[in-house]
Amino acid sequence: MTAFKDHFSSRSEGYALYRPTYPDALYEWLAARAPARQTAWDCGTGNGQAARGLSLHFARVIATDGSVAQLAQAAARDNVEYRAATAEESGLDAASVDLVTVAQALHWFDRPRFFTEARRVARVGAILAIWMYNRAAIDREVDEIVLRFYTETVGPYWPDDRVLIDSEYRTIELPFPEIAVPNFAMEAEWTLQRFLGYLRTWSAVTRYVQDKGHDPVALVEADLERAWGGRAAPRRIHWPLIVRAAQL
Repeated sequence: MTAFKDHFSSRSEGYALYRPTYPDALYEWLAARAPARQTAWDCGTGNGQAARGLSLHFARVIATDGSVAQLAQAAARDNVEYRAATAEESGLDAASVDLVTVAQALHWFDRPRFFTEARRVARVGAILAIWMYNRAAIDREVDEIVLRFYTETVGPYWPDDRVLIDSEYRTIELPFPEIAVPNFAMEAEWTLQRFLGYLRTWSAVTRYVQDKGHDPVALVEADLERAWGGRAAPRRIHWPLIVRAAQL
């Protein structure tokens, strides 16, 4: 049995409040590529962000996560069923889903076992889609402060699997025929307060607090406020979305 890597239960409420949302265009594209729109499995769903987007395009969405605390923050939808289960042992029926999605979570999985499970639950022609995003882009001054925070302040506290995010999943080999994916990105207009809340959802921040007993985001808050132009000023934020897809 694979040990569940739980980096977010302690900050599940903040994760639900402060993480950016994925673009509708991504869900539309996935629905168009799936062989049917009956059932989608969102694996590592967290607070159900991707599951809610998929629910607009599929008759049924089964959303699983190993963290009960994360699932407790998920917003209910009539056609979304949330289940506590790991990626490697989903409990889904064989040949039962048209789409398997993993949003910002594949790096935490036992990937060979997950791929075996994805193949088992997939109907003929089903699609697997995985995606991730790294640091946000705002402007040069803000980005430099965030980069130093990411690499120096909390850098030693990133779990080892985070290196797969830094490499934008390029080093992950999918054991299925890949299909070409259009470019997607996330955009948001946030105040500094919202952005600080987002930084506090990082797994490295959680581990830093557990080790040192104080909030590392407070160390860069004044610098960010100066660069941002005030706490209440809205700023446009851009996250390139790295999406890989394959036919199961």
